[in-house]
Amino acid sequence: MKKIFVINGGQVFGHSGGKFNKTLLDATVDFFNNQNDFEIRSTDINENYDPAQEVENYKWADVIIYHTPVWWFQLPHGFKKYIDVVFTEGHQNGIYKSDGRSSANPAINYGTGGSLHGKHYMLTTSWNAPKEAFTLPGEFFNERSVDEGPLFGFHRMNAFTGMKPLKSIHFHDVEKNANITTDLLRYQEHLTNIFIRSNNNPEPIISDVVEL
Repeated sequence: MKKIFVINGGQVFGHSGGKFNKTLLDATVDFFNNQNDFEIRSTDINENYDPAQEVENYKWADVIIYHTPVWWFQLPHGFKKYIDVVFTEGHQNGIYKSDGRSSANPAINYGTGGSLHGKHYMLTTSWNAPKEAFTLPGEFFNERSVDEGPLFGFHRMNAFTGMKPLKSIHFHDVEKNANITTDLLRYQEHLTNIFIRSNNNPEPIISDVVEL
């Protein structure tokens, strides 16, 4: 059995109702509940949560799935608070031990003190920006991808804990030109390709580990 922990970082705030990422959360839970080889837990950052239990969820899971919109090219402040609170709770308690350096040679091995080695994570993001803003010459993101540009720090945060990334999926132009049906179909295909790729394999597989 593979253990999946899903986090909805889609914050309800201002003009944002958080509906798209809540829809992704529900779709993720439904996807894995309809498989025989997975256990699933989930957290919504808009609801009350116990930091100690969230740490236990990280320790329990084989894969963490993050759903987040991107606000002003960063995480929503409620999701950032969740990470600050939960990772602090997990210091020397299952998420990370230290920054990995030693006093004998403090110049090397930074970022190697994580406790979640052997685990994976997958990121979904949603944007007002169209995908062409990341790919076309002269457009806003200077041809840098989501993962190597605005969300690079998020990926290094997870690397700090010892986790490895699975292939991300990003949803663009969701404010002006949303097509929820198409997005959900694409997301279902993404999950299937990563987690259920081999129909002949009796055990679920996790594929598409990427280097960032």
